[in-house]
Amino acid sequence: MGDSNVDFMDYTRLGSKKFLRQDETLLRSIFYQMLRSHNVKLANKAEVVFALSQAWCSSKETDDFDELEKYLVNLTPEESLMIASTFSNMLNLHNLSEDVQSSQQELAERIGEVTRERGTRSTDETFARLIKEGKSDPKGDAIYKALCEQKITLVITAHPTQALRRSLLKKNADIRKTLTALHSNVKMNQFEKTDMLDFIQSNIEAAFRTDELSRKKPLPQDEMRHGLSYFQETIFHGAAKYLRRLDTALQSIGQPALPLDHSVLSFGSWMGGDRDGNPFVTADCTRDVVILARTAACDLYFGEIEKLMFDLSMWRCNDELAAYCDRKLAERSYTLSEEHLSFERKRRNYCDFWRPVSRHQPYRMVLEDIRDRLHDTREALHTCLSNDDSVVDFLSGQNAYIEESEILEPLLMLHGSLCDTGDTVVANARLKDLIRQINTFGLGLIRLDIRQEAERHADTMNEITTFLGLGSYKDWDEDKKVKFLLSELKSKRPLLPRTRKYTEEARECLNTFKIISEMPRSSLGNYVISMATSASDVLSVLLLQKEANVKDLLHVVPLFERLQDLSEAPKTLRKLCSCEWFLSHINGSQECMLGYSDSGKDAGRLAAAYALYRAQVDLTEVANEFGVALTFFHGRGGTVGRGGGPLHLAIRSQPAGTINGNLRITVQGEIIEQSFADTNVCFRTLDLYTSATLEHSLDAPPVPKQEWKDLMEDLSRVSCDKFRSVVYKDPRFIKYFKTATPETEIGRMNIGSRPTKRKQNAGIESLRAIPWVFAWTQTRFGLPVWLGIGTALQEAISAGKLETLREMYREWPFFEVTIDLVEMVLAKLDPAIAEYYEKRLIRKEEVGTLGDELRAMFEETKSLLLKVAGHEGLLVSPKTATLQEKIRLRAPYITPLNILQVIHLKNMREYQEAREEEKTNFKPKDPDMVALLQLNGDPSRPLYLAAVEDTVTITMKGIASGMQNTG
Repeated sequence: MGDSNVDFMDYTRLGSKKFLRQDETLLRSIFYQMLRSHNVKLANKAEVVFALSQAWCSSKETDDFDELEKYLVNLTPEESLMIASTFSNMLNLHNLSEDVQSSQQELAERIGEVTRERGTRSTDETFARLIKEGKSDPKGDAIYKALCEQKITLVITAHPTQALRRSLLKKNADIRKTLTALHSNVKMNQFEKTDMLDFIQSNIEAAFRTDELSRKKPLPQDEMRHGLSYFQETIFHGAAKYLRRLDTALQSIGQPALPLDHSVLSFGSWMGGDRDGNPFVTADCTRDVVILARTAACDLYFGEIEKLMFDLSMWRCNDELAAYCDRKLAERSYTLSEEHLSFERKRRNYCDFWRPVSRHQPYRMVLEDIRDRLHDTREALHTCLSNDDSVVDFLSGQNAYIEESEILEPLLMLHGSLCDTGDTVVANARLKDLIRQINTFGLGLIRLDIRQEAERHADTMNEITTFLGLGSYKDWDEDKKVKFLLSELKSKRPLLPRTRKYTEEARECLNTFKIISEMPRSSLGNYVISMATSASDVLSVLLLQKEANVKDLLHVVPLFERLQDLSEAPKTLRKLCSCEWFLSHINGSQECMLGYSDSGKDAGRLAAAYALYRAQVDLTEVANEFGVALTFFHGRGGTVGRGGGPLHLAIRSQPAGTINGNLRITVQGEIIEQSFADTNVCFRTLDLYTSATLEHSLDAPPVPKQEWKDLMEDLSRVSCDKFRSVVYKDPRFIKYFKTATPETEIGRMNIGSRPTKRKQNAGIESLRAIPWVFAWTQTRFGLPVWLGIGTALQEAISAGKLETLREMYREWPFFEVTIDLVEMVLAKLDPAIAEYYEKRLIRKEEVGTLGDELRAMFEETKSLLLKVAGHEGLLVSPKTATLQEKIRLRAPYITPLNILQVIHLKNMREYQEAREEEKTNFKPKDPDMVALLQLNGDPSRPLYLAAVEDTVTITMKGIASGMQNTG
């Protein structure tokens, strides 16, 4: 049992830093107590390691580091494995204490008990500020109108950065929830406190005793199930709770609630639809995940309908509902007896209301029919999983829902009847929530985007034109391609040859379009083309959809990623909008996606950030010229190296006139957990997105001066040249990167279904942005975030531009956010750790002085960044004091994992080069350890190699947890 004498004081009495330290100490003490109950020797060693790590993190003295390293080197392979697991678990617990601190901080800020530490706002605060500063009329009409037109779509993706298994995430969620409850209920008695602490300890023990490694690579279907769990546990109900709060906020400024037919939120997914370089995402896989999501939606709506059947017991109703019930009663009497219906509902094992309800319960009559049809829909979907039929055709032949309107119409009728009979309060309770949930999530729960690389479509078109004797499509120039595609789009005859035997790649591409044609449209989002470079990339996808008989063509979204593609994007959009057929087809609206990850890998963070900014401005100008409403889909990752950062600031720093109430944005990997871990966190996430988007619409950021834009062009050019000169042109770099980081070992982690490279045996160009950033994060060097920035700033300062840079930082939100995010990352990094990787893993003669040169660039960047921002040190302002404390508290957990990773990367690589007999014959004395090392099911893997590989993998997971965004 944990220390039940801990005084759980409230947040306002402790302050943020003391509050954080209290919880961190509590969870660590419970963990050690649990560890001693299982293995006293391991617990003692863990405490020694933690003390030695704390000493070095405080002193930064070489002797202290050497003492810590010496202790870890002398551990046996099995001890190293368990110490790595211990510190990985403790880091997860520390992150939970941070989550609770943030939640309590936000609560205290919301009720005005403490001063705001962050630059974020709630919806209430946004309303008040916009009215006070004259950005909206005093009555708030402008706010109401903006919200009625606003649409935010959060697209859940399964990128491999969430290293924790789902079973461990669930245990962490229980700990987080209980720890929050301990703080929220300070008047609990001793028995209640003891029970809660026992519950925390049981989850800590269960997490530690669970194998934290995924022994098999997940399938895209597994990723979808994982993603759906957040909707089932928090998002589905959290969105309804938030929309109720939004109504209240509107009423507080004298405005009505949002219309029933409008939701400011919607959700999309890439899980099982993103086939770009992922051979496991096939047409059948896409079909599976659509059915899984629709089944999950049925389950959620079924539960809500059963609750409503208890709520809506009233007998009064309006004439419309009365007439409807009379018709349903007549139909029922004609087709089925009451006894038959009762038997059927009993067989279905409904919780309540087996017998058909009587006519004097009109609301329940409607709801019981909806419940029956949801049950039939669910059964039909289960059948679909095991057959190859068109999903739409099969559902149409059953008593199943296909379109949202089919379930919304009777529910809206119930709502109208309740309002007409004076029961408006009842109408606006659970029933209104359900109507809004259907408007938000639809019958598909999440709309699945399809993503594929442009080259795959071009290859397929090439096979078609070559077979038809029209020549090689890929050899045509852009004008000829566009002319041909438009001609075929206008044509009424089919193009695809029915007798053609396609290559495997082309067949899979065409099968994807066939599956699209067989899916309910409400389950599908857009078709995203990665590596898009031209108008023909978009038109070819529209043609392939037409040829597959897709009735309602998916919107085709070009994804502009690399620097040149971003620069050429306005020309591409102009070419498309100049086509009369295309302009008519899009009906006044188009979407473009912006890739933050690959642009950063292509050009460095600073050049990529400005290229993305400039592309939005230029694309918006083209769209406005043609009268097209343009929506930007921001493909932001979790880390700053992939475009991540505090979402409120990220949205507020976008160029004026580029959002206009419409925003699509990815929520990737570990950010899903950080955004939707529990209902309160979900509420806060939705609040931030809504308020930031509203602010951007009604209080757009300033348009930068021409002088600033000119200087930003120079900074981008210089930083990009420097980044590329190191990453792509220095012959020493690839060797340094592959040896001094765990890049080649990342694929062992089994944390994502997608390969780490688009093409095997290729260079950095083919490496995905995620493992690129992930590898540098492991070494705590963060090179993708800062490389090139120092060189650019130095050149500008040498040219006498320091005051201009400082003015840009003070007055241009884009530049301020860019600099602040890099500063936050630099505060988390430690070049001494990166140097340790280099010294232990690389032979000096292979890379020369490259490491020293890179570390000198790091220090230069840090110095110049602080000079521009006018800061005395990294994160030294009062606003960042808590963030600095979080980083300080994490460091003693991360450092031992870094050292263990280096030790065992070296051991793994040496063993693979020369399999020493002593290590091959290694066998731990503890039978439990032997069983643990054999969990991956490969009897041929030597136990020594198993211990070393598992240790490396666990350190990667732990370091990933420790380096996650603290901003």
